[in-house]
Amino acid sequence: MLNLQFPSRVKLVEVGPRDGLQNEKQQVPAAIKIELVQRLQAAGLKEIEVTSFVSPKWVPQMADNAEVMAGIQRKAGVRYSVLTPNQQGFEAALLSQPDEIVVFGAASEAFSQKNINCSIAESIERFAPVVAAARGAGIYVRGAMSCAVGCPYEGDVAPERVGYLAGLMKGIGVQHVGVADTIGVGTPLKVQRAVEATLKHFDIDDVSGHFHDTYGQALANTLICLQLGVWQFDTSVAGLGGCPYAKGATGNVATEDVVYLLHGMGIETGIDLDRLIDAGQFISDFLGRSTNARAGKALFNKRQA
Repeated sequence: MLNLQFPSRVKLVEVGPRDGLQNEKQQVPAAIKIELVQRLQAAGLKEIEVTSFVSPKWVPQMADNAEVMAGIQRKAGVRYSVLTPNQQGFEAALLSQPDEIVVFGAASEAFSQKNINCSIAESIERFAPVVAAARGAGIYVRGAMSCAVGCPYEGDVAPERVGYLAGLMKGIGVQHVGVADTIGVGTPLKVQRAVEATLKHFDIDDVSGHFHDTYGQALANTLICLQLGVWQFDTSVAGLGGCPYAKGATGNVATEDVVYLLHGMGIETGIDLDRLIDAGQFISDFLGRSTNARAGKALFNKRQA
């Protein structure tokens, strides 16, 4: 049910260091990743997805996970999360003392098979001991539900499939889920249906949006979620990212663009947009390309002028 009572405050989870950088072809040194995290937390971000504990064979960019986690100067009040796809990854992650772990499942059977070589139900069975171990260690567990509106192999994904995955995640003890438009094909009403299907299993305070901007719909999709009462979103500085298993998917929605939208609506984020733009420029300069953040680019150019 839509309303025009927008949340007064929104929490952004910065996924640039992990989801954003994992697909970069050029190796990004640990020192650069650490500096990026430092700059993001200095800009006021309180939730940062730092790295993933996956096999370096599959994601070589994240092979320095322990080094990056050890190198961060942790700031009080900031939650540092890591992706852990299996028990082995969780045990390695545990040594780095994350505040939160992220497990991921797909709402599409074909994507699940291509991405992690098993069915949705099997993926949940695989995560169950990881979730139990994390909760037992007092670590918060977030679930990412990929392909919640569209799949590169199956096309449109029915809201019932999203509800099915949300129910499975709830059943194994996942505390929060993100509704992810992994390939950026979603439009507002499709996203609304996916969120509503999720809300049958999770409270509004335990649901977030994760939108890629492949077709330029991410801000529109964010806006409809705000109208639904969703107040937490994953974003990526400079619009970094993509998906290795989703051909043509571009980056996550840029943190700078979402902050510009929210501040323009009078919604608090606790984020200093100028310092955020500097963080986006820092990583874009290192990668040798222009930022994908439209507001970031416009405000940076205005500053230069």
